[in-house]
Amino acid sequence: MSRVWLFAVAAICLLALAYVAYNYIRMKKMGEGTERMVKMSAIIREGANVFLKKEFATIAIVIAVISVLFTLFLETYSGLTYIFGALMSSVVCILGMKSATYANVRTANVARETLSIGKTVKVALCGGSISGLSVQAFGLLGLVLIALISGVGPQDLATATGLGLAQYEGCGVIAIDALLTNTSIMRITTYSLGCSTVAMFNRVAGGNFTKAADISADILGKIRNDLPEDDSRVPNVIADFIGDNVNDVAGNCSDLLESFVATMAASIIVAIGFLSHLGMTGAFFTSSYVFPLVVAGGGLVGCLIGLIYASFKKMGDDPSKELNLATYISAGISVLTCGVAAYLAFGKADASLISELGFKAGWLSPWICAVFGIASGVAIGVITEYYTSDKNKPTRGIAEYATEGEAFLVTKGDAVGSRSCLLPLAIIAASLLISGALCGIYGIAIASLGMLSFVGTTVSIDAFGPIADNAGGLAESCHLDASVRAITDKLDSVGNTTAAIGKGFAIGSAAFATVSLIVAFIGNYASANLKVPSFSDTTLIPVLAGLILGGALIEFFTAVLTDNTISSAKELAQVGNRQLSDPAVLAGEKDPDYNELVRLATASALKKMLFPSVLALAIPLVGGVIFGLDFVLGLLIGATIVATPRAIFMGNSGGAFDNAKKYIESGSLEGHGKGSAAHKAAVTGDTIGDTRKDVVGVALNIFIKMMSTVATTLFVLIAALSALVSIL
Repeated sequence: MSRVWLFAVAAICLLALAYVAYNYIRMKKMGEGTERMVKMSAIIREGANVFLKKEFATIAIVIAVISVLFTLFLETYSGLTYIFGALMSSVVCILGMKSATYANVRTANVARETLSIGKTVKVALCGGSISGLSVQAFGLLGLVLIALISGVGPQDLATATGLGLAQYEGCGVIAIDALLTNTSIMRITTYSLGCSTVAMFNRVAGGNFTKAADISADILGKIRNDLPEDDSRVPNVIADFIGDNVNDVAGNCSDLLESFVATMAASIIVAIGFLSHLGMTGAFFTSSYVFPLVVAGGGLVGCLIGLIYASFKKMGDDPSKELNLATYISAGISVLTCGVAAYLAFGKADASLISELGFKAGWLSPWICAVFGIASGVAIGVITEYYTSDKNKPTRGIAEYATEGEAFLVTKGDAVGSRSCLLPLAIIAASLLISGALCGIYGIAIASLGMLSFVGTTVSIDAFGPIADNAGGLAESCHLDASVRAITDKLDSVGNTTAAIGKGFAIGSAAFATVSLIVAFIGNYASANLKVPSFSDTTLIPVLAGLILGGALIEFFTAVLTDNTISSAKELAQVGNRQLSDPAVLAGEKDPDYNELVRLATASALKKMLFPSVLALAIPLVGGVIFGLDFVLGLLIGATIVATPRAIFMGNSGGAFDNAKKYIESGSLEGHGKGSAAHKAAVTGDTIGDTRKDVVGVALNIFIKMMSTVATTLFVLIAALSALVSIL
């Protein structure tokens, strides 16, 4: 029966990809507009292609080296599954970027031809749905294929000779040549780690590229030269357009795919842990393994229905209502399909076994946990919208403080960002407690998966934002009528809020998934015959040391990304300023050298992406070998505790700064429009917020999940090497 379920999920993935192909073909048939629109969109498309080609050339080297090491030292096929995960993430990136660079100009053209917000929204959402559905379909399809090839019964998941655990004769330590490891866990975690590696590189490099270009363009255009936003006389503007595609779309695709895969992987790892339970039956174990994949497949059905509804529903002047309704439809269907899956998986299981395993509400327990996860995701999204939308008091309050200058505005924005952390974290904590009480660590993992079970819709609406932003930029740089820019600006403001909501989902699910992975890491202590640290034990000392260093590591990671971005922005500003010093460029008599800025932004981003990206891979291994597994445990917990509120603060304060600026630019703050002192103060706030929300905040959730995945995957290797180091 389990294989039938997996084939059904695979069929759903293929159906979603067929709809992706349909939308891609339908979008490509739309017109691109004027001759200048065709020219500018081609420059953006070519620049984005060049960046991704150079980035993936570097990533491929890292992936190849790590895959060889996994094959040699972990499990025979783990190197291949690592490459497979990286490949799935890369395909989604490329497809998302391609769709966005085609959709942006078509969105602008529909706005030009129809002056209809509703019709313009549908084009942007069509491009976004290609990204969103690809994320969920490709990520899920990869895990289903691994499950079908490896098998899902207890007999298929027996340990294989390779690396594992044993006592080193006469010394009481672990020997590498006697270790054993579970092949299925290795293949699943390395697949997830492959997705994480590409996501980290994409977010670090793409974030540096786009925000360095964005910040330098704002400084040169709005502050130094009093030029309109996205004025094509500023060469940095085109680099910013390219960055919107390589980071806000391609990078976001790999980010959310990594989150989605990590939550499924955590659920399956915990399910495999059930195998060691004395009373476990083969059927119950298989159901526990397959259930997360079926939940994700049901969520994908909800995404298809929700997005098809949005594509055919007539939209008015406030598209956020229809976009939110599409999300609610997707979430609602996910709840229903999850309930059906829970009954089929656990409804006929032995009641005493379910009770012994800690399922407090019987077969309903996993479903209730998933519902809590879904509800938590929606609630975090609503809270995020409240703090970042220009329709609400927090963001409008920031705009009002802009009249008092930069210091007042930034201080107010920081307060809004800090205040916005409490409720999302309280929701996450409550969901962890409830799901853990209902269904143990399996419940926490399922709650995490529930939060991202309709990630296809979340990413689709999220990607709609940068497409609309690029469309507005093209409208400005191609000298379209101001009414066109008014439409795209409204969509961009909605897009900023939907992007912030997407970041909230990613951060919330990261917290859940990381907790699941940390508990899975602790579970390895028992299989290794090691003692879990306790408060009455001296082993607590390395845990405390790891806690402190884990928190400090997050601050260091934040500083590295911020320094890299602002130094790149300074370089780009200097080159852009030199080009603008040419009177012919400033007068609009000739185009600036866009390619020079794109080459510089690409080179700078790629040069600075390696160190922060490798940190998450190297630190758990190096720290564990030198200081032991207890230190790694503290490191993971400390990093998670500090990173979660930090990421929420970064995302929400950055989104609020951006929309406060747009609120002023729309003329909503009486007497303080574009070009005013208040507007320039808001631009300063936006440049600060850019690095926060699109570089640091989005990378932190990948960072903590990646460290936890590395630690869980390499547990036995860390244990072995640490023991040998202690002998030496």
